Amino acid sequence: MIHPSQLNTVLIADDDLDDCVLVKEAFGECGDNINLTFVHDGIQLLQYLRHQGVYADSSATQRPDLILLDLNMPLKDGHEALAEVKADPYLRSIPVVVLTISSREEDVLRTYELGGAGFIIKPTSLNDMVEVVKVLNEYWFEVVELSGIEHVNKIKGRNFVQ
Repeated sequence: MIHPSQLNTVLIADDDLDDCVLVKEAFGECGDNINLTFVHDGIQLLQYLRHQGVYADSSATQRPDLILLDLNMPLKDGHEALAEVKADPYLRSIPVVVLTISSREEDVLRTYELGGAGFIIKPTSLNDMVEVVKVLNEYWFEVVELSGIEHVNKIKGRNFVQ
């Protein structure tokens, strides 16, 4: 479990600037323990994750705890980017949740076939997006063990985190 005082990093891959503003506002309403970073196509997403191109300065690119991925992006769509993330041994452990306007069954199935951790149809109102963000925060940063070591120590009866 990630502690509330820890800054969590969410990487958002979405080319629609209005949707980026909506997501940013929703995360802002849900607290300040999230570091949001935005990229606007699948190529930028992979460059960020691999510290390439404009993201070559690795001190400026923090490994995300969660990726929110739109499917409909230019240059490399969400499914292509997801396939590359999950094929990379260094990146595949990062959970990727698709956040898109699509409700097509083929998109849902393909997301899970490629290793996506979730599929959410993108809400259009701020109130609905805030609810989605609350659930994402609760699930990914309070329920799921992303680091693992704290959970292992609890199981072994240890009261410390290494």
